[in-house]
Amino acid sequence: MNMTTLKNAGLLALTLTVVGCASPGGSIYVPAGGSSRDVERERVPEPPRTYPREEEIRTERKSEQPSEPAPEPDRRSSSPSYQDSGDQLSPAAQSLIRQADAYLAQGDAGAAIAQLERAQRIAPRSAEVYFKLSEAYVAKKQLGSAEQFTLKGLSLTGNDVRLQRSGWLLLADIRRARGNVAGANSAEERAGAL
Repeated sequence: MNMTTLKNAGLLALTLTVVGCASPGGSIYVPAGGSSRDVERERVPEPPRTYPREEEIRTERKSEQPSEPAPEPDRRSSSPSYQDSGDQLSPAAQSLIRQADAYLAQGDAGAAIAQLERAQRIAPRSAEVYFKLSEAYVAKKQLGSAEQFTLKGLSLTGNDVRLQRSGWLLLADIRRARGNVAGANSAEERAGAL
């Protein structure tokens, strides 16, 4: 066979496939035991509706609605949704931080992180715990994690200027160690502005 005959045979097969898929009667669905013509003759009941019909939906304009006084705001809690400062450290969390400091002094950053993670579970909104975790990750040379914990700690400092300043300076040191000089300078500026 030559190439032209193969092309013509391929074109013929493609044409027959496309024509064979076309259905002149509309639907290609044929129920079991019948033809598509039988389906058109039978009246299939409409499925039940789970939503109201359009004519059943009535929308009221604002002018048609009865006027009710606006509900009074809840006055029980007058404090804002955020805290002015992070959680105070419980004695248990303080003890865990002291243990972590001892491990860091011995050069065991892994054990320090384990103690600080326990402290974090006790006081999850304490900026000091996050800053200590950051220091432990710096000792472990995991600067990305250290930066993230510092940022989390900064988000929990509230209006405690001392904690804010130490957090920004810690962040500047971490960013400088990571080679982010512009970020380090920006963090130092924030610390200096406090």
